[in-house]
Amino acid sequence: MPSSKASGKIIAVCTSPEKGMIKHDVGEGLLLEEIGIDGDAHAGFMHRQVSLIAIEDIKTMMEKLPDLVPGSFAENLTTEGFDLSVLKIGDRLKVADSLLEVSQIGKECHTRCEVFRKTGDCIMPKKGIFTRVIKGGRVKTGDTIQFAD
Repeated sequence: MPSSKASGKIIAVCTSPEKGMIKHDVGEGLLLEEIGIDGDAHAGFMHRQVSLIAIEDIKTMMEKLPDLVPGSFAENLTTEGFDLSVLKIGDRLKVADSLLEVSQIGKECHTRCEVFRKTGDCIMPKKGIFTRVIKGGRVKTGDTIQFAD
């Protein structure tokens, strides 16, 4: 596991009322143990309860589609300054007082999202991180994300 001293921050907490929609930054949310973010359409979805993507990866896609914002890839938590690419399944992350466990890296897109239709590419299948909520709690913009000890 990479250094537990490595940390970044949450720059957006995003939810949507229905699946298949872009999520919107709501600023904060309640992580519910083994469920996900309270009020999010993807909450309770087996092992993919909370999704994460790095703003650094979103910015790369903004070269093709400048209107992208946190939530455009239907991620729940947008991170900054934390290298999500080093994560492995089973790694645990501390976000504020909550504990997340990496359960899946990337995903197969059965239907092409709006970003893919416009750019011919999408980062979620390769860069998206999916987690289970091991310990719930409040999460908000500005909270720290780091490896759990």
